[in-house]
Amino acid sequence: MDMSIRESVQQLIALVERGEFLEAIERFYAEDATMQENGDPPRVGLPALLANERQALANVQTWHVKHAESYVVDGDRSAIHWLFDMSDAAGKHRTFDEIAWQEWRDGKIIHERFFYDRARKPA
Repeated sequence: MDMSIRESVQQLIALVERGEFLEAIERFYAEDATMQENGDPPRVGLPALLANERQALANVQTWHVKHAESYVVDGDRSAIHWLFDMSDAAGKHRTFDEIAWQEWRDGKIIHERFFYDRARKPA
């Protein structure tokens, strides 16, 4: 039996909160998925999503907090309010407060766009 989108979102959140970022992407993103930061051009395809995540994770020294503040599911769309607090490899403390807007098809995310204040994100 297929999981509902709500169940999939809950499992995705659980993986991310445990720090299993790559596993979350491998499990819940379609092969042709896109991921986009604000208005930047999207990354396209599962290999590109995984490569970008590996690069981002290489810059993290310590996670202080990583959790979903809240989420909503409406039909084949979901939104997660993520809060991340971490120190990068240079020891600089950073806080991330973002909304991930997701579109689902056949139990997988096909498009995700992050909305956040770019001034608070690392370059």
